[in-house]
Amino acid sequence: MRLRTALCSAVSTLSALALLSACSSGSTSASAGDAPLVGVDYPRSDTDFWNSYIKYTPEYGKKLGLSLKTTNSQNDVAKLTANAQTFISQGVKGIAMAPQDTAAIAPTLAQLESKKIPVVTVDTRPDTGNVYMVVRADNRAYGEKACQYLGTRLDGKGKVVMLEGGLDSINGRDRTEAFNDCMKKNYPGIKVFGEATNWDGAVAAQKLQTDLTAHPDIKGVYMEASFALSGTLQVLKQKGLLVDPKDKKHVFVVSNDGIPEELKSIAAGKIDATVSQPADLYAKYALFYLKAAIDGKTFKPGKTDHDSSIIKVRDGVLEDQLSAPLVTSDGGTYGGVPSVKSDDKSLWGNNLG
Repeated sequence: MRLRTALCSAVSTLSALALLSACSSGSTSASAGDAPLVGVDYPRSDTDFWNSYIKYTPEYGKKLGLSLKTTNSQNDVAKLTANAQTFISQGVKGIAMAPQDTAAIAPTLAQLESKKIPVVTVDTRPDTGNVYMVVRADNRAYGEKACQYLGTRLDGKGKVVMLEGGLDSINGRDRTEAFNDCMKKNYPGIKVFGEATNWDGAVAAQKLQTDLTAHPDIKGVYMEASFALSGTLQVLKQKGLLVDPKDKKHVFVVSNDGIPEELKSIAAGKIDATVSQPADLYAKYALFYLKAAIDGKTFKPGKTDHDSSIIKVRDGVLEDQLSAPLVTSDGGTYGGVPSVKSDDKSLWGNNLG
């Protein structure tokens, strides 16, 4: 009787341990498999800025406990639409995208909204349609900062070339309009030659060369993104204008992105300033807001805990405007705009390893 009781007790204990082990094993497996699946479409991979964003995305996905599916739409809204369909078929719980044509993406956003798949747009804001959050810096401020820097350095007079991005993009429109508005208001003595480039470096270089040939007294260039950096430096070198900032022939150049090559070029005196667009924070907060959407969280306009502000753009669209500082060689203030030095370790372009 005692032996039978002991055996029953042992079996009971073993069964309990086996059940506990099975439950624990299942819980661990579920935890590993419960990472929400999200889709991230990379808009392009032909610029240093977007390649940096691509590098940061899986790093933050891992930190936030997300499982990622990624595609690359290569600056083609038709491919982005097709990629969104792929994500839907894969059962993603949310999508981050950076539509370069901010008008044509509307039907895709409507479809995703109907399927209750939250969307976070990065760097760009759709012209119409609803998204959970826009993660972007204030692109009008980009144009204004470039204007204040050049206006100050040129003492409010002379000629400058603005190498515009794509005007089918809210970013291109914001930067262009803000730069022009700021110049007209604050530096009416400066003539601006606006050149449409559609974010194409070869087109930008060709148009800059044409302008410098027709107007050899041009003293400033505003590149709306680093896509134009290499071509601009090449044209200035060919024209004998790639000289020290203290040389009278120097042409003052302001860029926009904050990639490592821009920071090195500022330190070397080849260009003079840039606006550091936060590739690292774009990746981080795009995924942060996707996870928040999946978790059912909501946000309101106001200050955030990461040095930015959420604004209401229109009904159905909030935008987290991340910090994007002016970067110069001396960290000075230009036209009331403070800057940070190009070797500042807080800049993502100085921390790419």
